[in-house]
Amino acid sequence: MHVASSPRPSSLRAGARAALPIALVVAIFGASFGVLARSAGFEPLAAVVMSATTFAGSAQFAAASVLADGGSLAAAVTAALLLNARYGPLGIAVAPAISGSPLQRLLAAQLVVDESWALATLPGGRTDFRRLAGAGLTLYAGWVLGTLAGAVAGSAVADPAALGLDAAFPALFLGLLVPRLASAPARRAALLGAVVAVALTPLLPPGLPIVLAALAAVAGVRSR
Repeated sequence: MHVASSPRPSSLRAGARAALPIALVVAIFGASFGVLARSAGFEPLAAVVMSATTFAGSAQFAAASVLADGGSLAAAVTAALLLNARYGPLGIAVAPAISGSPLQRLLAAQLVVDESWALATLPGGRTDFRRLAGAGLTLYAGWVLGTLAGAVAGSAVADPAALGLDAAFPALFLGLLVPRLASAPARRAALLGAVVAVALTPLLPPGLPIVLAALAAVAGVRSR
């Protein structure tokens, strides 16, 4: 595999070292997800398997939240897919840097998340795969181990809201949203999605307002 030269150190170890501070925060969010998943009826093994196979915090929080509120599996899956749609462009950007068999490429793609992509992006938009793999493995370990700790601890937490963990889901999405409100289309999309979610939450089954708000936000971005 050929990786373009970069002023950043290019190795698995360099990527892991760069991602370590972020991984500590990721582990905390993973623990929050584990507790909330338990409150939504997940068994500890199911919560850990979901984190190990999905590795997408926002989508997992969305799915668990929908299921915890009594929403359907279809609504939970749709909400998760809409939130993970951003990985389409990321995958296209990273694909030239990944080689090997289809299985090897599939496994490598599992390590492509927002943070690992950002840490491994070179000038001009190219990707240093060794840094991405090191960062991705570190973040993956933090997320899965955090989920395991939270899922096990969740058995002893009768009411996650008493610890403030019910606020983790909205806080996560506010943190993801605020940096993306720099442009007028982004602000218009966020406002439209918020209005739709607030208006439909009392009227529709859990999960559907999230899906419709996401579609409204997409429509808001596309309208000029």
